[in-house]
Amino acid sequence: MPGRIVDTHVHIWNFTQAEYAWLSGDTSILNRNYELSELESGRKAAGVTEGVLVQAANNMEDSRWMLANAAASDWITGVVGWLPLEDPVTVARLLEEGYATNSWFKGVRHLVESEPAEDWLVQPTVLRGLHALAASGVSYDLLVHTRHLKYAKTVAEKCPELRLVIDHMAKPPIRSGETKEWAQELKAVAAYPNVHCKLSGLVTEANLTSWRTEDLRPFVERALEYFGPQRMMFGSDWPVSLLAGSYDQVLESVQLLLARLNETERNGVLGENAMEFYRLHSVAAAVEHQAATAQGSQND
Repeated sequence: MPGRIVDTHVHIWNFTQAEYAWLSGDTSILNRNYELSELESGRKAAGVTEGVLVQAANNMEDSRWMLANAAASDWITGVVGWLPLEDPVTVARLLEEGYATNSWFKGVRHLVESEPAEDWLVQPTVLRGLHALAASGVSYDLLVHTRHLKYAKTVAEKCPELRLVIDHMAKPPIRSGETKEWAQELKAVAAYPNVHCKLSGLVTEANLTSWRTEDLRPFVERALEYFGPQRMMFGSDWPVSLLAGSYDQVLESVQLLLARLNETERNGVLGENAMEFYRLHSVAAAVEHQAATAQGSQND
């Protein structure tokens, strides 16, 4: 049993706190508030010791809501929020004014899949915004599909100092089983050492009602081959994952898929890689650091 399991991909949302455009008109179980308290017993039973909250809306309200929840939690050690990357001047200002030194704010994400322009990632203003993240030591989560991977490659090349992680293994076509294009594009991006990959969100790319762990294996094996266990990390994608299974089912499936790895490699994917990538600290250390930062600001 690993000493720590870090869930690098947990969502919460509350319709009184922020607007979630992608849930407008949704008729599934996702169209309601989801709070951290709902996950408490499940994550403890699964042995998950730490977690990272990840952006669910392209607005600052969502980021502030996650940061408030992280500060009140005894297991959330990081937040991947949102900043207006198309406005690099504002990004730099917000980072300088406090986001870069916030103990929980570790990375940024944008719902690229919602953008009409497939090349959104490589627009000049966005690239300048990404450079601002790199300059402040903030990472970037790539929420992309196969069609976006060529642009993710460009970002990796133009921003070599930016720590990048591909969410959900770029949503492989598990239902169809057609691996060729996805594998080809993913391999090209994996050639860049600053790009990492999340073993997350796969069950909802499979058949929601009849998926098996073996359906996921060919895709996970490819990702492990391209990135190596040292650049992969676990994420549940809760509560989106509830569309296909329970929290413990998702983690159990991941553990089965990692069974062939040695103990060091498994522990890396399940926890240690995330600690290094997101530069996570214990909750106690985060609270202490944030208090010191606030005190320093008052003394300035």
